[in-house]
Amino acid sequence: MEYINTLHEGTNVSEIFFCKSKTVAQTKAGKTYYNVTLQDKTGTLDAKIWELSNAIEHFEAMDYIKVDGAVVSFNNNLQLNIRRLRRAEEGTYDVSDYMPVSKNSTDQMYDELLSLVNSVKEEHLNALLKSFFVDDAKFAEGFKKHSAAKSIHHSFIGGLLQHSLAVAKICDFLASQYAVLNRDLLITAALCHDIGKMYELSDFPHNDYTDEGQLLGHIVMGAMMVRDKANAIEGFPADLQNELIHCILAHHGELEFGSPKKPSIIEAVALSYADNLDAKMETFQELLEGSSQKEDWLGFSKLFDANVRRT
Repeated sequence: MEYINTLHEGTNVSEIFFCKSKTVAQTKAGKTYYNVTLQDKTGTLDAKIWELSNAIEHFEAMDYIKVDGAVVSFNNNLQLNIRRLRRAEEGTYDVSDYMPVSKNSTDQMYDELLSLVNSVKEEHLNALLKSFFVDDAKFAEGFKKHSAAKSIHHSFIGGLLQHSLAVAKICDFLASQYAVLNRDLLITAALCHDIGKMYELSDFPHNDYTDEGQLLGHIVMGAMMVRDKANAIEGFPADLQNELIHCILAHHGELEFGSPKKPSIIEAVALSYADNLDAKMETFQELLEGSSQKEDWLGFSKLFDANVRRT
């Protein structure tokens, strides 16, 4: 299979892709054409169907389609001009080739997560973590394969697990450097900080915001999930529950970044920086891996508000 990240200007393509989106548009002259987003596990590619003829079989978004066309460059981005298209038959493609997946082993990452769970000594926090990640098999399986975002960073199968584990490991390091931090509280908050994304985002192939996600958001939903689990654990200290929920509510650090609260305890400060660090590092890494340019300088990044370059 010829993956999207290997394509370059001038490539003639005859391949099956997942159709992530399809919209109808018109040229300035009033001619109808299709805007299509193609996807495989290495990324996405904008495509255009300029000639709507018998060579273009009817298709919809979320179909697997066999396309023939040529890769061109438009505004410094690659684009596929599709000449021929038909829907792919089941059995002619492997779904795992089309959904973005973590490069890391899911089982290995989850084993690391469980080691962190077991390292939490405070009995109520340990019980809470196990109620999510050990006792609830359905939640655990969903958590392993869920995305952490619609786009930007960790927007792939296993992304939520990879991001949560990375944040927890950063927090573990911070706790080893700053004795003032309550490690058990911080590790618990790190592993739970994004669990609301389980219901904010739909599963692949859609990986889009749910109605609940649009109305409430993952921060509020995660806080509600933790509150419900904590209330079911006998004798869970009220102050400890409030501190844990505060960490979740404040983990984006700033009100303008979507946090209902700004960090008021030191563990919330540590979590917000750990979360931001992993998100930024993954975003930069994906930027480097996704660039088709061979030059060192990759251009201006809105997220980093700077021209970025390879090292």
